[in-house]
Amino acid sequence: MAIWVGNNTRLLVQGITGKEGTFHALGCRDYGTQVVAGVTPGKGGQAVEGIPVFDAVDEARAKTGCNATMIFVPPPFAADAIMEAAAAGIELIVCITEGLPVNDMLKVKTFMRQCAEEGKTSRLIGPNCPGVITPGEAKIGIMPGHIHRPGKVGVISRSGTLTYEAVWQLTNLELGQSTCIGIGGDPVNGTSFINVLEAFAEDGDTEGVILIGEIGGSAEEEAAEWIRDHFDRPVVGFIAGRTAPPGRRMGHAGAIVSGGKGTAKEKMETMRECGLHVVESPAELGVTMGKALGA
Repeated sequence: MAIWVGNNTRLLVQGITGKEGTFHALGCRDYGTQVVAGVTPGKGGQAVEGIPVFDAVDEARAKTGCNATMIFVPPPFAADAIMEAAAAGIELIVCITEGLPVNDMLKVKTFMRQCAEEGKTSRLIGPNCPGVITPGEAKIGIMPGHIHRPGKVGVISRSGTLTYEAVWQLTNLELGQSTCIGIGGDPVNGTSFINVLEAFAEDGDTEGVILIGEIGGSAEEEAAEWIRDHFDRPVVGFIAGRTAPPGRRMGHAGAIVSGGKGTAKEKMETMRECGLHVVESPAELGVTMGKALGA
């Protein structure tokens, strides 16, 4: 089993005719994902390597039955792309685009709540994220598929590159991954650590979880407290950005420490207090997970 992405995923790619959209759409298809459609306004009727292109998401959904979308739309238009997908009832929306203004994301979240009230419930992952992959079944995103291996450890991360590091360690240790999800590093995103943990809690084949956080915000502390109260499987945690000077943004828009809150030390202390296996270096993620599982 896995969560959210699998053999039944039928993927739409918004922005498929752009360079990045084409490259990663074909990468997802090569991995085995059913890429059934693309959308670029004004280019309906064309095709990208045999993938039909439509002018609008609702048309693509009606004609192909797509149930997930991957968004490669420039930042000024990405919020509209997300809302168009939500309005069409696409169940899973994965926004790879980075650089969305916070105000745009607030509008997106309000719009998605309104859609849900009308019976169109969508899950947004991202923006500014590498995507989601269920190894051996399907991937939606920019992650290198070949380093993944089907297995029993879920991975949740705010950092793309550290996700790949954790995955490679799990693969080399023959533990593998159930589903890997990059939730993105922006201060306002669609899916939280707790949302993913709730899904893993219902997946009997996920025996442990690696949680990779960053400085800034309070999402990691909130997740640790939820794990303490609701999650009975081992969780290995790591916080990136320990050497970042206070008050400076480090790569991700959400990775900023303010008012003494959101520091790596603070997050790691809370995670330890809540029973997580906290590591000092990302090089220890896989080995620590193996020990926690008795492997």
